[in-house]
Parts: sequence; C-alpha cells; structure tokens
Amino acid sequence: MRVIGEDEVRKRLTYEVAIPIVRAAMIALSRGETRQHLRSIIPLAEGRMFGIMPGALGEQGAFGAKLISIFPENFALGQPSHQGVVVLFDPDSGAPVCVAHAGEVTAIRTAAASAVATDALARPDATRLAILGYGEQAQTHLRALRQVRPIDHVTVWGRSPERAGAFAAQMAAETGLPVVAVGDVEGAVGEADIICTVSGAEEPILKGAWVRPGTHLNLVGSSRPGPVEVDDDLVAASRFIADSREGVLAQGAEFLNAKASGRVSDDHVVGEIGQVLSGAIPGRQSRDQITAYKSLGHIVQDLASVQALFSSRM
Repeated sequence: MRVIGEDEVRKRLTYEVAIPIVRAAMIALSRGETRQHLRSIIPLAEGRMFGIMPGALGEQGAFGAKLISIFPENFALGQPSHQGVVVLFDPDSGAPVCVAHAGEVTAIRTAAASAVATDALARPDATRLAILGYGEQAQTHLRALRQVRPIDHVTVWGRSPERAGAFAAQMAAETGLPVVAVGDVEGAVGEADIICTVSGAEEPILKGAWVRPGTHLNLVGSSRPGPVEVDDDLVAASRFIADSREGVLAQGAEFLNAKASGRVSDDHVVGEIGQVLSGAIPGRQSRDQITAYKSLGHIVQDLASVQALFSSRM
C-alpha cells in the first residue's frame, strides 16, 4: 500500500493540478456518474468532531472513504484543525492501495472547488476579494482564487484583530498583493466583488444588507447543520448553488435556517455547480445578481484528487 504524506500532497497537488480535477469531479457528481453517502459526523467533547465520508468514482471506478477529525483549537497551536486519511481502494481487486494525508487534501481541494465555482459564477471583471476568517482555508482560498480571477486587492476580517493583521502581513508578503485587515465585517465586504466565508462562526457574521449587487459568495466555513456564517436575508437574496444539492438540503446550515424561517423553500437551491459547469443550468443571470456557492465538500473531490496522485507522478 502506498502512503502519500502531507509534504507530497502539498508539493504535487498544486492549484493548477487540483482545479481541473475537482471541476471534472463535480460535473461527474451532478451527472450521476459517482456514488456517495451523506457524511456522518460524530460530535466529540469541546466542539471536536469525527467525520466519515464514503464514496465511489462510478460503478467501475476507484472507491474509498475519508476519515477525519476536526479539532478547531489546533490552529492556535500551529497544528492542522483537520487531520485524518483518505483511503483509496482498487476497483478491480477491491484491495486498499493508497492512504493519503486527508488534512492537506481537504485544504487544497476545498479551495480548488471554490475557485471552480468562482470562475463559473463571479463576474469576469471581479478583482476585489474579501475573506472572513484567517485560518487554513483563508490561506488556501486566497491562493486558489488568484488562479481564476485577477485579484488585485484583499480585505480580511477575523475575531482577533492581531491574528487578522498577522494573516494579512503574511499573505501580502507571499503574494505581493495589498492584503488589509479590517476591524469590522461590514467594512471588509463593502467594496468586495468576491466574498469567502471561511470562519468558525456559530451565528451569522455577514448580513445581506452589507453585500452589494453583483457580488459572488463562497460559503465554506459551516459544514453541518447548526453553525451559520450568513443571515437569512443574504440566502434569500442570492442565486443559491450547491456543491451537492442532496447535501445542502440535509446539512447546509445557512439554507436550513432560511428555510426554517420561511424565507425560502427547497426550490431556492437551484442546482449544483456541476450542472452549471456542464451547461445544464445557467449560473449568473445578470451583472447585478448576487450568486452564492454553498460548499459542504464531498468525497468524490477527495477521491479524484488522491486517485490522480496515486496513478501518476505529475
């Protein structure tokens, strides 16, 4: 059995590699060519979780599962908050053939999926990015979105002004872009063309009244019922696209809250990003429309990424 560690994933699964892989995986999912169950999440003590995600890349394709722990406090200690493995099985023999570092795969493929959605839904001239959060996904999203839009200005907000400032300085040095920490969410998003919510918020931090027409949103931080990052007004005002419609109807917290309040129905989830990519449904319908991509993440993104690492030396 081959083991693909964190360093190898980071070196070989670049955004140039990951973005087309994830794009193809999301099209295949929406066409019904892959198989997956909804993730199972086991709550642990102190806000920690253990997740299990099984799936298959089609009836004749590789199959496997991601086993991952989520320990939010690790980030402050300089350790990954998501830790685990992706196990890949051979479709011919049924044998496990590869184990890959799930934390690094998750970090890269999640941002790559948001980049795919941004490329499909954001205005072509979008250049100003706002990031709400300063953790691992904030870093990967900034790196990934630069691959699909000519980002020339970045604002960052986080609960700790000191950490937000440190993140801004780090990413400005890395990218050469003006990355500015802003003390309030409204100020951070006021001029944004693209907003990424990658926080650990339990209650809405972003209000619809603060988002200007034509903005594209990547809603990433909440991956289960309960925690929400944006308010019902913003959900209701947006053209709402899922990574997996089944997943969002069952586990997309922002959508579920807006539905419970009577603001939207199931029809508000107009489809999946894979359907937009294949041309089955339209994406952005006007320059002033607010678009929202709800990311829960699905196992076929992980399996496709690991399969590519396993089957080639890239």
